[in-house]
Amino acid sequence: MKRIVAEPISAEAFASFGDLIDIAGAPDKIINQGQCERYHDRANLDFGDARAGISLFNANPREMPYLLEMVERHPDGSQAFIPMTHQSFLVIVAPDEGGQPGQPRAFITYPGQAVNYHRGTWHGVLTPLHGPGLFAVVDRIGESPNLEEYWFSTPYEVVER
Repeated sequence: MKRIVAEPISAEAFASFGDLIDIAGAPDKIINQGQCERYHDRANLDFGDARAGISLFNANPREMPYLLEMVERHPDGSQAFIPMTHQSFLVIVAPDEGGQPGQPRAFITYPGQAVNYHRGTWHGVLTPLHGPGLFAVVDRIGESPNLEEYWFSTPYEVVER
């Protein structure tokens, strides 16, 4: 079995796969009578010819080491995973190499961070590391199918540093 070491996520390391959504840097505005910091427009959402939808996913927590057997992608739109609890989660991505995923990378978010996968990015399934695994998911709602799966012939074991 191949091994992947999960690294802490950063905007720079994740940039080629999508957007790290967090409150890094100074707020863009102070709103609500000075009681709220607004961090504006943190993700490049892309739904092509369809519309955006917000769904709720309630995923079972997983444990490390994690067995990575498959990844998926959405060729017609981006997909954002936004935790509704203050817990970290596992993020797995892979570059596209001729229509198939290349070498996967694994990241662990910090509590309070979310991710937005760019259109066509190979990524692992929603993988909370703690319960409850409740997430808001913002993605494309349309008539055409928007899911491709790829099963690895040899799975990967994802471990913590």
